[in-house]
Amino acid sequence: MMNTTHAAMGVALAAPLAVVAPELAPAAALAGFAGGTFPDFDLFSGQHRRTLHFPVYYSAAALVASAAALLAPTTATVAGAFFLWSAALHCVTDAAGGGLELRPWEPTDDRGVYVHPAGRWIRPRRWIRYDGAPEDLVLAGVFSLPGLFLFDGAVRTLTVVGLAVSVVYVAVRKRLPEVETRFLR
Repeated sequence: MMNTTHAAMGVALAAPLAVVAPELAPAAALAGFAGGTFPDFDLFSGQHRRTLHFPVYYSAAALVASAAALLAPTTATVAGAFFLWSAALHCVTDAAGGGLELRPWEPTDDRGVYVHPAGRWIRPRRWIRYDGAPEDLVLAGVFSLPGLFLFDGAVRTLTVVGLAVSVVYVAVRKRLPEVETRFLR
């Protein structure tokens, strides 16, 4: 899935707080956005979906952070919990997408996301065929609805920018491998 889809999912996680605890909702949404994008910084490590993708560890840490947020609901504790839940969701949902191949619409790679405690890769399910597939854009759009309608300010702005980036990325996605092989190698 696109990083923007993961970010929108993180904002959507915080949507219930817009009703239950509106004073904490913007911080939770921004943390969810950040947590949704964070694992993909491992693209720069050469070990994508392994270096910063920790589906088990983020989930365990999110449980602890959630307990802390429930016991002492401050902006910081709630933001920490939503960051971790969003990062965990990112890692888990990466297995729903394609593999790590340069042209994921030509499925040749069976690595979806690495599970460190098990010491193995979870195979990609390809429910979202590849990052930047049309169905990925639909998913990004659906998960962006809370960011567009329940929030304002920075959350809404980031959501609009994320959707715009998503549309452009989907439009050029199948051309990117050619650009990479021509200019980056």
